[in-house]
Amino acid sequence: MKGRLTFALLITIATLTVGHAQTLDKAKLDQFFDRLAEKKKAMGSLTIAKDDKVIYSRMIGYSQITATEKKPITAATRFRIGSITKMFTAAMVLQLVDEKKLKLTDTLDKYFPRVPNAGKITIAHVLSHRSGIHGIGGDPEYRSLREKGANPAELLTMIEKTGTSDFEPGSKFVYTNENFLLMGLLVEKLTGKTYQENLTKGITSKVWLKDTYAASSNPDPGKNESYSYRYGRDWDQDPDIHWSLFFGAGGIISTPYDLVKFITALFDGKVISKQSLALMTTMKDDYGFGMDVVEFGGKTYYGHTGGAQSYGAWLAYLPEEKLALAYTTNAKLYPVKNIISGIFDIYWNRPFQIPTFDTLEVSPEVLDRYVGVYSATGVPVTYTFTREGTKLFVQVSGSAPLRLEATAENKFQIDPPGIFFEFDAAKGEVTWKRGNGMRVFTKEN
Repeated sequence: MKGRLTFALLITIATLTVGHAQTLDKAKLDQFFDRLAEKKKAMGSLTIAKDDKVIYSRMIGYSQITATEKKPITAATRFRIGSITKMFTAAMVLQLVDEKKLKLTDTLDKYFPRVPNAGKITIAHVLSHRSGIHGIGGDPEYRSLREKGANPAELLTMIEKTGTSDFEPGSKFVYTNENFLLMGLLVEKLTGKTYQENLTKGITSKVWLKDTYAASSNPDPGKNESYSYRYGRDWDQDPDIHWSLFFGAGGIISTPYDLVKFITALFDGKVISKQSLALMTTMKDDYGFGMDVVEFGGKTYYGHTGGAQSYGAWLAYLPEEKLALAYTTNAKLYPVKNIISGIFDIYWNRPFQIPTFDTLEVSPEVLDRYVGVYSATGVPVTYTFTREGTKLFVQVSGSAPLRLEATAENKFQIDPPGIFFEFDAAKGEVTWKRGNGMRVFTKEN
């Protein structure tokens, strides 16, 4: 028996040793990011950590571009991380549960009685996006605050004024920001402190995140905060959105280094109890409490994604390997999921061909047939197509021009966000497609 145990132990140690001895192909990762930068397919910052130690980091592109200067992204550049904020908010709510100041079975009417259907919606329903709370994203009042922002009380009033609930709590999963706007408000209500004060006390000061905080204004380059960019004729800055509108659902600013520290500390039990972590990681419809899962190469990673404008972020953790990855971008031209998939293929030494990003060249004579302003009855936007050399550009109702990529002589795309245009020059029409949506626009005379 002793011999068998010794042999089994040796096999286990050997297996673990092989896993930890894996060599990361840093040169190939560098080549991948060099290509993304060269072809202007991304700007951003990546950190990979294992056993709470950084094993790779890379930055490409610029955080601020002016007529006279391009400020390179560095490890200290701070990005808006969008919905990864929900992980932080969920952790703060679960800290209150750990402290016996809140129960997951509490209904919302105890705290926000004017929210429609509050008497049936539990905290657990809200944390798991199973509340039925009606969205305010399309509300004209909400959209009118994009530039000046809103305080938490205004956001609550807008949710209360919807006067309706979309479905019975617990009956299905529908992901909405409103759930975590309310959870941020709940943290403030129960503690008597601001969201930022709770973030500092409960998380950032506890695990030493020096570059993580809640957005309180438009991007500030004086704080190493990046602007958001699209690529048209050159890099074009997105119009500002006041990120206070996203609050506990998407308002945090951070760096990849801080994000890998956060998720590692979370899984190490340094932020919430093991019991609360188990709740956070128990998935239904691939979502737990402020956390989701994604699979790459047969391995399941816990974390979250985020994005708005051209900002994008991805945070992933593989518990059995104590492997953490965080990527933040301020120019998500090549789909972020494809970048993350490529990184993990390289990390695990799986076959991966670095994309060439070669594009189809269409002659200027053909492109000129598509140039013009296109509109459709009942649609409040127009598309203006222009040509420069062998490139076709599109402007949406006078916004900055975006470069289109040709996939055929009469077919072009913007990806992301996955918009496709197909021209019929003989009819003077262009068909706009996105997902299952389709609309035909006609060239104006």
